[in-house]
Amino acid sequence: MGSQSNFQMKVVPGEFGYVLQDVPHLSDYISDLQTYPNPLRSNPAYSVVKQYFVDMDDSVPEKIVVHKDTPRGVHFRRAGPRQQVYFASDDVLACIVTCGGLCPGLNTVIREIVHSLDYMYGVTKVLGIDGGYRGFYSKNTINLTPKLVNDIHKRGGTILGTSRGGHDTMKIVDSIQDRGINQALLLAQVYIIGGDGTLNGAAVIYEEIRKRGLCVAVAGVPKTIDNDIPVIDRSFGFDTAVEEAQRAINAAHVEAQSAENGIGVVKLMGRYSGFIAMYATLASRDVDCCLIPESPFYLEGKGGLYEYIEKKLKDNGHMVIVVAEGAGQELLAAKNEEDASGNKLLQDVGLWISQRIKEHFAKQDKMSITLKYIDPTYMIRAIPSNASDNVYCTLLAQSAVHGAMAGYTGFTSGLVNGRHTYIPFNRITEKQNKVVITDRMWARLLSSTNQPSFLGSKCASAGNAGNTDASINATKNT
Repeated sequence: MGSQSNFQMKVVPGEFGYVLQDVPHLSDYISDLQTYPNPLRSNPAYSVVKQYFVDMDDSVPEKIVVHKDTPRGVHFRRAGPRQQVYFASDDVLACIVTCGGLCPGLNTVIREIVHSLDYMYGVTKVLGIDGGYRGFYSKNTINLTPKLVNDIHKRGGTILGTSRGGHDTMKIVDSIQDRGINQALLLAQVYIIGGDGTLNGAAVIYEEIRKRGLCVAVAGVPKTIDNDIPVIDRSFGFDTAVEEAQRAINAAHVEAQSAENGIGVVKLMGRYSGFIAMYATLASRDVDCCLIPESPFYLEGKGGLYEYIEKKLKDNGHMVIVVAEGAGQELLAAKNEEDASGNKLLQDVGLWISQRIKEHFAKQDKMSITLKYIDPTYMIRAIPSNASDNVYCTLLAQSAVHGAMAGYTGFTSGLVNGRHTYIPFNRITEKQNKVVITDRMWARLLSSTNQPSFLGSKCASAGNAGNTDASINATKNT
Protein backbone atom coordinates (compact mmCIF):
# COMPACT_ATOMS: atom_id res chain seq x y z
CA MET A 1 0.00 0.00 0.00
CA GLY A 2 2.56 2.55 1.08
CA SER A 3 5.64 3.89 -0.66
CA GLN A 4 8.87 2.14 0.26
CA SER A 5 11.20 5.07 -0.38
CA ASN A 6 14.46 5.08 1.55
CA PHE A 7 13.69 8.70 2.44
CA GLN A 8 10.79 7.62 4.65
CA MET A 9 12.63 5.68 7.32
CA LYS A 10 16.10 5.57 8.85
CA VAL A 11 17.10 2.19 10.26
CA VAL A 12 19.55 2.43 13.16
CA PRO A 13 20.84 -0.92 14.51
CA GLY A 14 22.03 -1.44 18.07
CA GLU A 15 23.21 -4.16 20.39
CA PHE A 16 21.33 -7.38 21.13
CA GLY A 17 19.10 -7.14 18.08
CA TYR A 18 17.93 -3.58 18.79
CA VAL A 19 16.60 -1.77 15.70
CA LEU A 20 15.39 1.84 15.68
CA GLN A 21 13.05 2.60 12.80
CA ASP A 22 13.64 6.32 12.95
CA VAL A 23 11.79 9.16 11.26
CA PRO A 24 13.46 11.67 8.92
CA HIS A 25 14.76 15.03 10.14
CA LEU A 26 15.14 18.33 8.31
CA SER A 27 18.88 18.19 8.97
CA ASP A 28 19.07 15.04 6.84
CA TYR A 29 18.84 17.14 3.70
CA ILE A 30 19.37 20.76 4.82
CA SER A 31 22.76 21.62 6.30
CA ASP A 32 23.60 24.34 8.82
CA LEU A 33 20.07 24.65 10.21
CA GLN A 34 19.88 27.06 13.12
CA THR A 35 18.55 25.78 16.43
CA TYR A 36 16.82 27.66 19.23
CA PRO A 37 16.19 26.97 22.92
CA ASN A 38 12.79 25.36 23.41
CA PRO A 39 10.30 28.07 24.56
CA LEU A 40 8.89 25.57 27.06
CA ARG A 41 11.92 26.31 29.24
CA SER A 42 10.30 29.60 30.19
CA ASN A 43 6.71 28.41 30.08
CA PRO A 44 5.24 28.67 33.61
CA ALA A 45 2.96 25.69 33.00
CA TYR A 46 6.00 23.42 32.72
CA SER A 47 8.31 25.00 35.26
CA VAL A 48 7.37 22.39 37.88
CA VAL A 49 7.77 19.38 35.57
CA LYS A 50 10.88 17.31 36.21
CA GLN A 51 12.70 15.98 33.14
CA TYR A 52 10.04 17.28 30.80
CA PHE A 53 12.33 17.17 27.79
CA VAL A 54 12.63 13.78 26.14
CA ASP A 55 16.09 12.22 26.00
CA MET A 56 17.32 11.85 22.44
CA ASP A 57 18.04 8.16 23.04
CA ASP A 58 14.54 7.33 24.31
CA SER A 59 12.70 4.80 22.18
CA VAL A 60 9.63 2.56 22.51
CA PRO A 61 9.55 -1.14 21.55
CA GLU A 62 7.00 -2.30 18.99
CA LYS A 63 6.68 -5.68 20.66
CA ILE A 64 6.63 -6.00 24.44
CA VAL A 65 5.83 -9.70 24.90
CA VAL A 66 9.20 -11.42 24.47
CA HIS A 67 11.10 -14.50 25.56
CA LYS A 68 14.37 -14.40 27.47
CA ASP A 69 16.40 -15.14 24.34
CA THR A 70 14.40 -12.88 22.01
CA PRO A 71 16.28 -10.02 20.27
CA ARG A 72 15.24 -6.55 21.46
CA GLY A 73 13.54 -5.95 18.13
CA VAL A 74 12.04 -2.90 16.43
CA HIS A 75 11.72 0.39 18.31
CA PHE A 76 10.29 3.82 17.49
CA ARG A 77 11.48 7.25 18.60
CA ARG A 78 9.67 8.43 21.69
CA ALA A 79 7.50 11.51 21.16
CA GLY A 80 7.74 14.68 23.20
CA PRO A 81 9.51 18.06 23.42
CA ARG A 82 13.25 18.38 22.83
CA GLN A 83 15.77 20.78 24.38
CA GLN A 84 16.32 22.49 21.04
CA VAL A 85 13.85 23.43 18.30
CA TYR A 86 14.51 24.13 14.64
CA PHE A 87 11.96 26.89 14.11
CA ALA A 88 11.83 30.42 15.50
CA SER A 89 8.26 30.90 16.68
CA ASP A 90 7.76 34.26 14.94
CA ASP A 91 8.81 32.84 11.57
CA VAL A 92 6.52 29.82 11.50
CA LEU A 93 3.39 29.67 9.39
CA ALA A 94 1.67 26.33 9.96
CA CYS A 95 -1.28 24.73 8.21
CA ILE A 96 -3.72 21.96 9.09
CA VAL A 97 -5.76 19.80 6.70
CA THR A 98 -8.31 17.04 7.31
CA CYS A 99 -8.99 14.44 4.62
CA GLY A 100 -11.19 11.39 4.10
CA GLY A 101 -14.31 10.39 6.01
CA LEU A 102 -15.57 11.95 9.21
CA CYS A 103 -14.48 10.60 12.56
CA PRO A 104 -15.15 11.65 16.17
CA GLY A 105 -12.25 13.74 17.45
CA LEU A 106 -11.25 15.62 14.29
CA ASN A 107 -12.14 18.99 15.79
CA THR A 108 -10.34 18.11 19.01
CA VAL A 109 -7.12 17.40 17.10
CA ILE A 110 -7.46 20.69 15.18
CA ARG A 111 -8.08 22.59 18.41
CA GLU A 112 -5.12 21.08 20.21
CA ILE A 113 -2.67 21.65 17.34
CA VAL A 114 -3.65 25.34 17.29
CA HIS A 115 -3.50 25.68 21.08
CA SER A 116 -0.21 23.78 21.36
CA LEU A 117 1.46 25.89 18.68
CA ASP A 118 0.29 29.10 20.34
CA TYR A 119 0.45 28.38 24.08
CA MET A 120 3.54 26.16 24.08
CA TYR A 121 5.64 27.60 21.26
CA GLY A 122 4.27 31.07 20.57
CA VAL A 123 3.31 30.24 16.96
CA THR A 124 0.37 32.47 16.10
CA LYS A 125 0.12 32.07 12.33
CA VAL A 126 -1.91 28.93 11.62
CA LEU A 127 -4.02 28.30 8.52
CA GLY A 128 -6.78 25.74 8.08
CA ILE A 129 -6.91 24.22 4.59
CA ASP A 130 -10.58 23.98 3.65
CA GLY A 131 -12.00 20.89 1.96
CA GLY A 132 -9.19 18.34 2.10
CA TYR A 133 -6.18 18.08 -0.19
CA ARG A 134 -7.78 20.04 -3.02
CA GLY A 135 -8.02 23.03 -0.68
CA PHE A 136 -4.26 23.54 -1.09
CA TYR A 137 -4.53 24.50 -4.73
CA SER A 138 -8.08 25.87 -4.52
CA LYS A 139 -6.63 28.46 -2.15
CA ASN A 140 -9.35 27.90 0.43
CA THR A 141 -8.00 28.77 3.87
CA ILE A 142 -9.23 29.74 7.31
CA ASN A 143 -7.15 31.69 9.83
CA LEU A 144 -7.13 29.55 12.95
CA THR A 145 -6.76 31.21 16.35
CA PRO A 146 -7.14 29.79 19.86
CA LYS A 147 -10.31 31.85 20.28
CA LEU A 148 -11.86 30.54 17.06
CA VAL A 149 -11.18 26.87 17.86
CA ASN A 150 -11.78 27.05 21.60
CA ASP A 151 -15.12 25.22 21.64
CA ILE A 152 -14.97 23.18 18.44
CA HIS A 153 -14.21 19.94 20.31
CA LYS A 154 -17.84 19.96 21.43
CA ARG A 155 -18.96 19.54 17.81
CA GLY A 156 -18.80 16.57 15.49
CA GLY A 157 -17.25 16.64 12.05
CA THR A 158 -14.46 19.04 11.11
CA ILE A 159 -14.63 22.82 10.89
CA LEU A 160 -12.17 22.65 7.99
CA GLY A 161 -14.35 20.45 5.85
CA THR A 162 -13.05 17.29 4.25
CA SER A 163 -13.15 15.36 1.00
CA ARG A 164 -11.89 12.18 -0.59
CA GLY A 165 -9.39 12.27 -3.42
CA GLY A 166 -8.13 15.57 -4.82
CA HIS A 167 -4.51 14.66 -4.21
CA ASP A 168 -2.18 16.27 -6.76
CA THR A 169 1.33 16.21 -5.33
CA MET A 170 2.86 18.88 -7.56
CA LYS A 171 -0.03 21.30 -7.14
CA ILE A 172 -0.03 20.82 -3.37
CA VAL A 173 3.73 21.33 -2.96
CA ASP A 174 3.65 24.26 -5.40
CA SER A 175 1.01 25.78 -3.15
CA ILE A 176 3.11 25.18 -0.05
CA GLN A 177 6.15 26.69 -1.74
CA ASP A 178 4.57 29.62 -3.59
CA ARG A 179 1.53 30.99 -1.86
CA GLY A 180 2.81 31.82 1.58
CA ILE A 181 2.52 28.66 3.64
CA ASN A 182 6.29 28.76 3.85
CA GLN A 183 6.70 32.50 3.22
CA ALA A 184 9.96 33.87 1.80
CA LEU A 185 11.92 32.27 4.64
CA LEU A 186 10.96 28.74 3.57
CA LEU A 187 9.66 27.93 7.00
CA ALA A 188 6.53 25.87 7.42
CA GLN A 189 4.81 23.07 9.22
CA VAL A 190 2.10 21.01 7.55
CA TYR A 191 -0.20 18.91 9.76
CA ILE A 192 -2.18 16.26 7.88
CA ILE A 193 -5.00 14.40 9.63
CA GLY A 194 -6.31 11.31 7.88
CA GLY A 195 -6.32 7.57 7.35
CA ASP A 196 -3.97 5.29 5.45
CA GLY A 197 -4.84 6.76 2.05
CA THR A 198 -4.39 10.31 3.30
CA LEU A 199 -1.09 9.47 4.99
CA ASN A 200 0.12 7.69 1.87
CA GLY A 201 -0.48 11.02 0.12
CA ALA A 202 1.31 12.82 2.95
CA ALA A 203 4.34 10.59 2.41
CA VAL A 204 4.48 11.59 -1.26
CA ILE A 205 4.13 15.27 -0.30
CA TYR A 206 7.03 14.90 2.15
CA GLU A 207 9.20 13.28 -0.53
CA GLU A 208 8.53 16.06 -3.03
CA ILE A 209 9.26 18.69 -0.36
CA ARG A 210 12.53 16.92 0.38
CA LYS A 211 13.47 16.77 -3.30
CA ARG A 212 12.97 20.53 -3.54
CA GLY A 213 15.05 21.10 -0.40
CA LEU A 214 12.28 23.00 1.40
CA CYS A 215 12.48 23.57 5.14
CA VAL A 216 8.97 22.25 5.69
CA ALA A 217 8.06 19.71 8.38
CA VAL A 218 5.27 17.30 7.42
CA ALA A 219 3.53 15.70 10.40
CA GLY A 220 0.60 13.29 10.32
CA VAL A 221 -2.05 12.38 12.84
CA PRO A 222 -3.52 8.94 12.00
CA LYS A 223 -7.32 8.91 11.75
CA THR A 224 -9.59 5.98 11.04
CA ILE A 225 -12.77 5.14 12.87
CA ASP A 226 -12.34 1.47 11.85
CA ASN A 227 -9.07 1.15 13.84
CA ASP A 228 -7.43 -0.42 10.77
CA ILE A 229 -4.10 1.46 10.92
CA PRO A 230 -1.18 -0.85 11.82
CA VAL A 231 1.51 -0.43 14.49
CA ILE A 232 -0.45 1.94 16.78
CA ASP A 233 -2.49 0.69 19.75
CA ARG A 234 -5.68 2.31 18.45
CA SER A 235 -6.83 5.22 16.33
CA PHE A 236 -8.72 8.20 17.73
CA GLY A 237 -12.51 8.05 17.42
CA PHE A 238 -12.58 4.28 17.85
CA ASP A 239 -13.57 4.34 21.53
CA THR A 240 -16.34 6.84 20.77
CA ALA A 241 -17.61 4.68 17.91
CA VAL A 242 -17.75 1.57 20.10
CA GLU A 243 -19.54 3.51 22.85
CA GLU A 244 -22.09 5.06 20.47
CA ALA A 245 -22.71 1.70 18.79
CA GLN A 246 -24.15 0.52 22.09
CA ARG A 247 -27.16 2.78 21.56
CA ALA A 248 -28.01 1.07 18.28
CA ILE A 249 -27.44 -2.39 19.75
CA ASN A 250 -29.60 -1.56 22.77
CA ALA A 251 -32.39 -0.36 20.47
CA ALA A 252 -32.15 -3.54 18.39
CA HIS A 253 -32.27 -5.64 21.56
CA VAL A 254 -35.38 -3.84 22.83
CA GLU A 255 -37.11 -4.29 19.47
CA ALA A 256 -36.19 -7.97 19.27
CA GLN A 257 -37.12 -8.70 22.88
CA SER A 258 -40.50 -7.04 22.49
CA ALA A 259 -41.65 -9.24 19.59
CA GLU A 260 -42.26 -12.95 19.19
CA ASN A 261 -39.24 -14.44 17.48
CA GLY A 262 -37.82 -10.94 17.18
CA ILE A 263 -34.52 -10.38 15.36
CA GLY A 264 -32.56 -7.14 15.55
CA VAL A 265 -29.89 -6.57 12.88
CA VAL A 266 -27.36 -3.75 13.35
CA LYS A 267 -24.84 -2.77 10.68
CA LEU A 268 -21.69 -1.08 11.98
CA MET A 269 -18.67 0.42 10.26
CA GLY A 270 -15.79 -1.81 9.24
CA ARG A 271 -14.97 -1.94 5.54
CA TYR A 272 -12.02 -4.29 5.84
CA SER A 273 -11.57 -4.61 9.62
CA GLY A 274 -14.20 -5.70 12.12
CA PHE A 275 -12.86 -4.05 15.27
CA ILE A 276 -15.88 -1.82 15.93
CA ALA A 277 -18.30 -4.73 15.54
CA MET A 278 -16.12 -7.00 17.70
CA TYR A 279 -15.60 -4.55 20.55
CA ALA A 280 -19.19 -3.30 20.46
CA THR A 281 -20.37 -6.90 20.70
CA LEU A 282 -18.10 -7.64 23.65
CA ALA A 283 -19.16 -4.43 25.39
CA SER A 284 -22.88 -5.03 24.88
CA ARG A 285 -23.38 -8.65 25.95
CA ASP A 286 -26.80 -8.49 24.21
CA VAL A 287 -25.42 -9.61 20.84
CA ASP A 288 -25.92 -13.23 19.79
CA CYS A 289 -23.95 -13.16 16.55
CA CYS A 290 -21.18 -10.89 15.21
CA LEU A 291 -20.20 -11.03 11.54
CA ILE A 292 -16.97 -9.33 10.39
CA PRO A 293 -14.99 -9.15 7.11
CA GLU A 294 -12.14 -11.29 8.43
CA SER A 295 -14.40 -14.25 9.27
CA PRO A 296 -16.29 -15.71 6.28
CA PHE A 297 -19.69 -17.18 7.02
CA TYR A 298 -22.36 -19.13 5.18
CA LEU A 299 -26.13 -19.13 5.46
CA GLU A 300 -27.49 -22.57 4.69
CA GLY A 301 -26.69 -26.07 5.84
CA LYS A 302 -25.33 -27.54 9.04
CA GLY A 303 -23.49 -24.99 11.14
CA GLY A 304 -24.76 -22.14 8.97
CA LEU A 305 -26.29 -18.86 10.07
CA TYR A 306 -29.89 -19.92 9.42
CA GLU A 307 -29.51 -22.97 11.64
CA TYR A 308 -28.00 -20.86 14.43
CA ILE A 309 -30.77 -18.24 14.21
CA GLU A 310 -33.45 -20.93 14.45
CA LYS A 311 -31.77 -22.45 17.50
CA LYS A 312 -31.44 -19.08 19.23
CA LEU A 313 -35.07 -18.19 18.59
CA LYS A 314 -36.23 -21.52 19.98
CA ASP A 315 -34.05 -21.11 23.08
CA ASN A 316 -34.51 -17.38 23.80
CA GLY A 317 -37.37 -16.16 21.65
CA HIS A 318 -35.26 -13.33 20.22
CA MET A 319 -31.73 -12.51 19.01
CA VAL A 320 -29.46 -9.62 17.96
CA ILE A 321 -27.04 -9.78 15.02
CA VAL A 322 -24.23 -7.25 14.53
CA VAL A 323 -22.69 -7.15 11.06
CA ALA A 324 -19.73 -5.05 9.92
CA GLU A 325 -20.26 -3.31 6.58
CA GLY A 326 -17.51 -5.33 4.88
CA ALA A 327 -18.69 -8.74 6.09
CA GLY A 328 -19.98 -11.32 3.63
CA GLN A 329 -19.14 -9.29 0.53
CA GLU A 330 -18.03 -12.49 -1.20
CA LEU A 331 -21.65 -13.66 -1.01
CA LEU A 332 -22.98 -10.55 -2.74
CA ALA A 333 -22.64 -9.47 -6.36
CA ALA A 334 -19.54 -7.28 -6.64
CA LYS A 335 -20.01 -3.65 -7.72
CA ASN A 336 -16.50 -3.25 -9.16
CA GLU A 337 -16.67 0.48 -8.43
CA GLU A 338 -14.45 2.71 -6.30
CA ASP A 339 -14.92 5.99 -4.44
CA ALA A 340 -12.64 9.02 -4.86
CA SER A 341 -10.16 7.57 -2.35
CA GLY A 342 -9.84 4.32 -4.27
CA ASN A 343 -11.90 2.28 -1.79
CA LYS A 344 -14.06 -0.44 -3.28
CA LEU A 345 -17.75 0.42 -3.05
CA LEU A 346 -19.51 -2.21 -0.98
CA GLN A 347 -22.97 -3.69 -1.26
CA ASP A 348 -25.25 -3.08 1.73
CA VAL A 349 -24.73 -6.34 3.58
CA GLY A 350 -27.14 -5.29 6.34
CA LEU A 351 -30.10 -4.92 4.00
CA TRP A 352 -29.06 -8.04 2.09
CA ILE A 353 -28.77 -10.30 5.11
CA SER A 354 -32.01 -8.95 6.60
CA GLN A 355 -33.87 -9.76 3.38
CA ARG A 356 -32.30 -13.22 3.12
CA ILE A 357 -33.29 -14.06 6.70
CA LYS A 358 -36.88 -12.94 6.07
CA GLU A 359 -37.09 -14.96 2.86
CA HIS A 360 -35.66 -18.08 4.49
CA PHE A 361 -38.14 -18.16 7.37
CA ALA A 362 -41.03 -17.27 5.05
CA LYS A 363 -40.20 -20.34 2.94
CA GLN A 364 -39.83 -22.58 6.00
CA ASP A 365 -43.40 -21.77 7.05
CA LYS A 366 -42.76 -23.15 10.53
CA MET A 367 -41.59 -20.07 12.40
CA SER A 368 -42.86 -16.52 11.98
CA ILE A 369 -40.26 -13.83 12.68
CA THR A 370 -40.20 -10.05 13.18
CA LEU A 371 -36.98 -8.43 11.97
CA LYS A 372 -35.84 -4.85 12.55
CA TYR A 373 -32.79 -3.43 10.76
CA ILE A 374 -30.79 -0.50 12.17
CA ASP A 375 -27.97 1.31 10.35
CA PRO A 376 -26.39 3.97 12.64
CA THR A 377 -23.26 4.49 10.49
CA TYR A 378 -23.48 8.21 9.84
CA MET A 379 -24.90 8.94 13.30
CA ILE A 380 -21.83 7.36 14.89
CA ARG A 381 -19.12 9.02 12.85
CA ALA A 382 -20.71 12.49 13.07
CA ILE A 383 -20.77 12.82 16.87
CA PRO A 384 -18.17 14.59 19.04
CA SER A 385 -15.51 12.42 20.65
CA ASN A 386 -16.02 11.09 24.16
CA ALA A 387 -13.81 11.87 27.16
CA SER A 388 -11.31 9.08 26.46
CA ASP A 389 -10.86 10.06 22.82
CA ASN A 390 -10.63 13.75 23.73
CA VAL A 391 -7.64 13.03 25.96
CA TYR A 392 -6.09 10.81 23.31
CA CYS A 393 -6.59 13.45 20.58
CA THR A 394 -4.95 16.06 22.80
CA LEU A 395 -1.84 13.94 23.30
CA LEU A 396 -1.60 12.99 19.62
CA ALA A 397 -1.82 16.66 18.60
CA GLN A 398 0.71 17.81 21.18
CA SER A 399 3.11 15.05 20.15
CA ALA A 400 2.84 16.07 16.49
CA VAL A 401 3.59 19.71 17.35
CA HIS A 402 6.57 18.77 19.55
CA GLY A 403 7.96 16.64 16.71
CA ALA A 404 7.56 19.28 14.01
CA MET A 405 9.13 21.99 16.19
CA ALA A 406 12.06 19.65 16.89
CA GLY A 407 12.68 19.35 13.14
CA TYR A 408 11.29 15.88 12.57
CA THR A 409 9.35 15.36 9.34
CA GLY A 410 7.72 12.55 7.38
CA PHE A 411 6.18 11.04 10.50
CA THR A 412 2.92 10.38 12.29
CA SER A 413 2.39 10.58 16.01
CA GLY A 414 0.93 7.41 17.45
CA LEU A 415 0.46 5.40 20.63
CA VAL A 416 2.59 2.24 20.76
CA ASN A 417 2.30 0.05 23.83
CA GLY A 418 0.94 2.96 25.84
CA ARG A 419 3.71 5.39 24.87
CA HIS A 420 3.50 8.19 22.32
CA THR A 421 5.95 7.77 19.46
CA TYR A 422 7.00 9.10 16.05
CA ILE A 423 6.39 6.51 13.34
CA PRO A 424 7.67 6.68 9.74
CA PHE A 425 4.93 7.08 7.13
CA ASN A 426 5.76 3.82 5.37
CA ARG A 427 5.09 1.76 8.51
CA ILE A 428 1.65 3.33 8.89
CA THR A 429 0.66 2.78 5.25
CA GLU A 430 2.28 -0.60 4.55
CA LYS A 431 -0.81 -2.70 5.35
CA GLN A 432 -4.14 -2.67 7.19
CA ASN A 433 -4.69 -3.77 10.75
CA LYS A 434 -7.26 -6.56 10.86
CA VAL A 435 -8.93 -8.80 13.39
CA VAL A 436 -7.08 -12.10 13.58
CA ILE A 437 -9.71 -14.80 13.95
CA THR A 438 -7.19 -17.31 15.34
CA ASP A 439 -6.38 -14.89 18.15
CA ARG A 440 -7.61 -14.89 21.74
CA MET A 441 -9.74 -11.76 21.33
CA TRP A 442 -11.93 -13.36 18.68
CA ALA A 443 -12.14 -16.52 20.81
CA ARG A 444 -13.40 -14.35 23.67
CA LEU A 445 -16.12 -13.01 21.42
CA LEU A 446 -17.15 -16.50 20.28
CA SER A 447 -17.36 -17.63 23.88
CA SER A 448 -19.45 -14.55 24.73
CA THR A 449 -21.99 -14.93 21.91
CA ASN A 450 -21.77 -18.74 21.69
CA GLN A 451 -22.05 -18.35 17.92
CA PRO A 452 -20.53 -20.85 15.49
CA SER A 453 -17.12 -19.96 14.06
CA PHE A 454 -18.37 -20.88 10.55
CA LEU A 455 -14.88 -22.28 9.95
CA GLY A 456 -13.08 -25.53 10.58
CA SER A 457 -9.58 -25.35 12.05
CA LYS A 458 -8.02 -25.97 8.63
CA CYS A 459 -9.96 -23.11 7.03
CA ALA A 460 -9.11 -20.80 9.90
CA SER A 461 -5.40 -21.46 9.46
CA ALA A 462 -5.60 -20.80 5.73
CA GLY A 463 -7.67 -17.68 6.21
CA ASN A 464 -5.08 -16.16 8.50
CA ALA A 465 -1.91 -17.04 6.63
CA GLY A 466 0.43 -14.10 6.78
CA ASN A 467 -1.46 -12.36 9.59
CA THR A 468 1.04 -13.13 12.35
CA ASP A 469 2.22 -9.52 12.60
CA ALA A 470 -1.34 -8.25 12.71
CA SER A 471 -2.07 -10.39 15.76
CA ILE A 472 0.65 -8.55 17.66
CA ASN A 473 -1.03 -5.22 17.02
CA ALA A 474 -4.54 -6.56 17.62
CA THR A 475 -3.67 -7.95 21.05
CA LYS A 476 -1.56 -5.19 22.56
CA ASN A 477 -4.33 -4.26 24.96
CA THR A 478 -5.71 -7.74 25.59
